[in-house]
Amino acid sequence: MQSLVVYCGSSPGTNPIYAEVAKELGRAMAERNIRLIYGGGGFGLMGNVADTVMEYGGEVTGVIPNFLAELEVAHRTLTELHFVETMHERKFKMVMQAKGVIALAGGYGTLDELFEILAWRQLKLYDGPVAIINTNGYYDLMLQQLDRMVADGFLKQQNRDILIVADTVEEALNRMIEE
Repeated sequence: MQSLVVYCGSSPGTNPIYAEVAKELGRAMAERNIRLIYGGGGFGLMGNVADTVMEYGGEVTGVIPNFLAELEVAHRTLTELHFVETMHERKFKMVMQAKGVIALAGGYGTLDELFEILAWRQLKLYDGPVAIINTNGYYDLMLQQLDRMVADGFLKQQNRDILIVADTVEEALNRMIEE
């Protein structure tokens, strides 16, 4: 595993456990020489992961739309920072450079990115592993919804199984490498 996209919140959340896991992921990625590819922001969990990867000597590639960079949310001290015009370009550029995707806790943007990459994986437009780290049961209700989608015939079990669900950073990375 040479590179991973990480989707996560641009906010830190209200429970410090989310930032702790973001930093743990950053450290583990740097120690395993896995390049971080992410949305290029310097705040919240996004900033936590990026800063920690760099702190431990790893490489970080950010991809950010110009309109967000103009709002001064771009992280300016990354290994690489790419500017694009749209959110769609951002998402495409990020995953085309990555061997896998991990999602941490986040809001609408995180869920948008997660479900889009799952749909791409289902359609065989992307073939890397996709995982969530279910810190503090954050994704429990979403996972129940996915199971409901299977039960009601809107999602095939084989496509539900695309998503790797892990409780810890190590479990997520190990399962992704196995896949």
